[in-house]
Amino acid sequence: MVYIVALSAEELDRIDTDLRIKQSFTKTVAVASLPRDQTPRITLIVTRSSTERDQCPLLWLGVVRRPRGEKVAAVDSRITVELVRECPVQVLMRQFLHRVPLHVRHALVRALSGEVTVLGDEDSEEVLKALARQHELLHRTLDFLGEAAEPDPFDPRRVEDRSWQEQYDMTRLGLAIGNIPPSRLAAWRRPSDPAAPYLAGLIPEPFEQGMIENDARHIDIGTDVFTEAGWPSGSRATGASFRCDIQVFEHLGSRIEVANINATPVEARLGADLIYYHEATQSFVLVQAKRLPSVAGSRWMYVDKQLLGQLDRLDQVAMLSKNPQTPHEWRLGSDPCFVKLAYWPLEEKVDPGPAPGMYLPVPYVRLLLDDDVTQGPNEGTRLGYGYVDRYLGNTQFTELVKNGLVGTVGTTLDDLRTLGMQRAEEGMSVAIVVDRATAPPRETVKERHRRNHARGYDKTLATRMRNRNSRNPGTGQQSLFGP
Repeated sequence: MVYIVALSAEELDRIDTDLRIKQSFTKTVAVASLPRDQTPRITLIVTRSSTERDQCPLLWLGVVRRPRGEKVAAVDSRITVELVRECPVQVLMRQFLHRVPLHVRHALVRALSGEVTVLGDEDSEEVLKALARQHELLHRTLDFLGEAAEPDPFDPRRVEDRSWQEQYDMTRLGLAIGNIPPSRLAAWRRPSDPAAPYLAGLIPEPFEQGMIENDARHIDIGTDVFTEAGWPSGSRATGASFRCDIQVFEHLGSRIEVANINATPVEARLGADLIYYHEATQSFVLVQAKRLPSVAGSRWMYVDKQLLGQLDRLDQVAMLSKNPQTPHEWRLGSDPCFVKLAYWPLEEKVDPGPAPGMYLPVPYVRLLLDDDVTQGPNEGTRLGYGYVDRYLGNTQFTELVKNGLVGTVGTTLDDLRTLGMQRAEEGMSVAIVVDRATAPPRETVKERHRRNHARGYDKTLATRMRNRNSRNPGTGQQSLFGP
């Protein structure tokens, strides 16, 4: 089925920021107008018709993945349109009426003057086929939305799926810090190779930048290319298990480069890391994810020799940081490494945010382990819910990193590359997320602060994005990770 959401020009202008920045929006509709099943549906967002002379352009496309949504009243429900993409070509729905059969035409006319309309299966098929014939790029956009509407769920019974789930969480966290819409990771298919990184399964975007990203992240990096890309030579991680996939996200003046690195067989991996690096301030944070049971009441883990050894190695990472010399280098503390104790609800959600969990600075973990509060029965030491009273959640941690209040001081790209390889060789799946500007001058500390705090900044970004899309310039910048 197809949703047709017809909005006035005034309402479209009001939600323009959400459409361009968040790539999603919510709408309250009558429960009676929604289908009963939960099948995802492609959504067409058009300008509502008030007279027969209105051309009703098709402006946006997206997906409703939970049709019945959240009930907000006895007769109303809230739906969320996700994966919103701007229509790549001009389609005037009033003219488009003549490209569909007569019985479909009548349904479309009613939809254009309505608010939220769900077309039947046969009418939907005719509309999608006719739209696909309009232009090849529109055809590819519809194919992308159709495939992305139902991403493969993670199966926690499979070791590779647990690894992909953890890699997704670390990558998703890095993009949240870099203000990249979560829908950029929503379209995913399980890779055929269980040893492949999470990024290997992303469904490519239909637009030009998406195709470039897809080409870039499917590079098989051997020793020669690895050295040319600026990574340290002489690495031990060049066997059959080694894989590095790269994805580049550009959004409103920011360039986020992501590398997923696996250097060990999936069965031997010890967890997942995020290394988030802000290039302009030469600062990174490292988050090591530790998986907790999903069942409420047992979301804790035993502290063993493996964890203690990992804490020792994280202490060595922290030694890369230098003392602050300028005001923008000041941090709340000298702790750039965190352990995230994460759990995943048993019910799989569509495109969740970062997994729920607690972020603990490494020195804080050591204090906890020396305290009676973490002592369980039989002299076992435990970490997790019920044993740790104070911790950072996703929102608190993300805001601290966004504003440069935690992280290293004076660490270089060479430090970053070396650290990424070391962590991968130690058995971690590593997500390196590098926050860069798309072109000089690069973002200053003051501009970064204003971006995160200024009122109306999203509106400014939306206008900039709309203007940039009309010009469609190239970035002309080389990737950190490779050609």
